[in-house]
Amino acid sequence: MRLLATSTILISISAVAAAQGKPEPVVEFKSVRDKVSYAVGLNIGRSLQQQGLEIDVKLLAAGISVILSDAKPALTDEEVQAAFVEYQAEKAKASNEIVSKFLMENAKTKGVQQTESGMQYLVLRDGTGEKPTKTSTVSTHYRGKLMNGNVFDESYKGDAPEETDRPVSFGVTQVIPGWTEALQMMKVGAKYRLFIPPDLAYGDRGQSSIPPNSLLIFDIELLSIK
Repeated sequence: MRLLATSTILISISAVAAAQGKPEPVVEFKSVRDKVSYAVGLNIGRSLQQQGLEIDVKLLAAGISVILSDAKPALTDEEVQAAFVEYQAEKAKASNEIVSKFLMENAKTKGVQQTESGMQYLVLRDGTGEKPTKTSTVSTHYRGKLMNGNVFDESYKGDAPEETDRPVSFGVTQVIPGWTEALQMMKVGAKYRLFIPPDLAYGDRGQSSIPPNSLLIFDIELLSIK
């Protein structure tokens, strides 16, 4: 147990050094347990990174050490819960402000239009076919990005879909509200770029690699209606 706590503290020092642009200290492993301890720290770090949590690694290590040494925590369970609630509220407020500013500026971009729901879109290519309805099943190619440009989902890997790339099919109402709205505006053959605010996407829940309160940017090509 003590080895795990010590390893975690070493990891925290390593993370601080990395954050300051310093080379990571050399980690020595004297046993399999040492490697497992380090691996647990890596998993914790990856989990926190995926959740988008801004963590003080020294205090993180202190919290782990307290539990593993059966010492008394500096915060009660009630205070822990309250801290999480306050943190999430602060993060949500900051994220919403960033999204609002982005949409305000993006609305000035040539060709960008906004619906009553608050979703913005840009017609990259007009279609000539029919429009889907809520009961339709559609076939699409798409790529989804966060505001920072990170791709979180896509149906193709290159700059554009190729014949070997498989389209994705789904019901119009089986996707996030922003997609449901946009698909019913598109004709077969059309390609739109969507700017979907959090309340029309995954809201404060987030999803896998999508942090809570994220604006999503999608390029969608409507291939056919089934």
